[in-house]
Amino acid sequence: MRGIRGISQLSKRLYAAQAARKVEAAEPLKFPPQDVQVTKLPSGLVIASLENYSPASRIGVLVRAGSRYETMDNLGVTHLLRLAASLTTKGASAFKICRGVEAVGGSLSVASSRETMVYTVDCLRDHIDTVMEYLINVTTAPEFRPWEVSDLAARLKVDKELAKQNPQIGVIENLHAAAYKNALSNSLYCPDHMVGQISAEQMHTFVQNNFTSARMALVGLGVDHAVLKQVGEQFLNIRSGMGTVGSKAVYRGGELRNQSGGSLAHALVVSEGATATSAEATAFGVLQHVLGSGPRIKRGANTTSKLSQAILKVTAQPFDASAFNASYTDSGLFGLYTICQPNAAKDVITAAVGQVNDVAQGNLAAADLSRAKNQLKADYLMSIESTEGLMEAIGTQALAEGTYHSPEVVTQKIEAVSSADVVNVAKKFMSGKKTMSASGHLVNMPFVDEI
Repeated sequence: MRGIRGISQLSKRLYAAQAARKVEAAEPLKFPPQDVQVTKLPSGLVIASLENYSPASRIGVLVRAGSRYETMDNLGVTHLLRLAASLTTKGASAFKICRGVEAVGGSLSVASSRETMVYTVDCLRDHIDTVMEYLINVTTAPEFRPWEVSDLAARLKVDKELAKQNPQIGVIENLHAAAYKNALSNSLYCPDHMVGQISAEQMHTFVQNNFTSARMALVGLGVDHAVLKQVGEQFLNIRSGMGTVGSKAVYRGGELRNQSGGSLAHALVVSEGATATSAEATAFGVLQHVLGSGPRIKRGANTTSKLSQAILKVTAQPFDASAFNASYTDSGLFGLYTICQPNAAKDVITAAVGQVNDVAQGNLAAADLSRAKNQLKADYLMSIESTEGLMEAIGTQALAEGTYHSPEVVTQKIEAVSSADVVNVAKKFMSGKKTMSASGHLVNMPFVDEI
């Protein structure tokens, strides 16, 4: 590939060397446990890795270039970038990328949130050099040929239609549009009026302004840190600087209602929560589990949660209710998500909000606090058991803070949350300006100013 040379000399399989030593010394294989290593280069690029001795490696490039960085002129560009990840680059054609990755049994994927885009490759350790070349080309050298970009319009429409079929997605998208004046109000999906309107030049401009070294983190699992660092130094120092400085999210509160009919009414009521790195974020996480964050068993009815119990007392029916918690770099949202029959909507929402108010009044049993902490710790620890969850945890922290907090540190922070901390964040929800998003059959759905 043009401009990407020498990667094939970087990858060395650990197992081969260990096996050779075993034959020579007749000793059992020894793989000393490794900690996550984090290095920040002078360019601002963060390198994070965990050598877990897995025969399969996972490498990702996280970029601070989510939909919040879009402007009114290029709304939907990040959605288009997700679909364009396997298009022709300066080093390889779309066919070569597809064929090359599949030939070694690897996979290349891309995902995005409101704050980040994540490009990930998975492969056997022997083929790190091959898939790394494609990863570097996709993230640093896209071509965005106009005819290839125009062909993506049909896929944009399919994505949007699939999203419309999921009411939860629509409710959450409308929630952000109503809650914020800017930045975080941008959708993860391309607006209808922008389908086919985003040019290759606009995509190049967005990449040029946002895909800079200081806005990137290179994360690897099952790869030597020195190898990853060398790749970062040689191939990801293409554009220096902080790039475009995004505007700070401004919370405003408001309401969006989508009267779509059907047999159910979905509602999400929130106040402004905590930023991702604040101490309040952990307290909100505990409050979420005090109230109930969803079923604890597969296909469970979540009947043991405080929200479900409060609703059951009022309606005599086990309607679905859970606490909602989302944190970003400069804002957050905390609230309640309910799904119920249309005629019960008002009673369900009133009962759910009343349960939060009960906690805000100081009615929090020690047993409930302990249970919530254990559930939050269990959720976190189980999430990092998978390579996907561990990659997300390492990458998110590396990109946001330039470091990584071990599971011991995270669980200690959770355990340190006091009853007063939880009561205070419950009060913050009750006193905060509300935002509401509702969808479905809204015949008996209260308005936000009636809650």
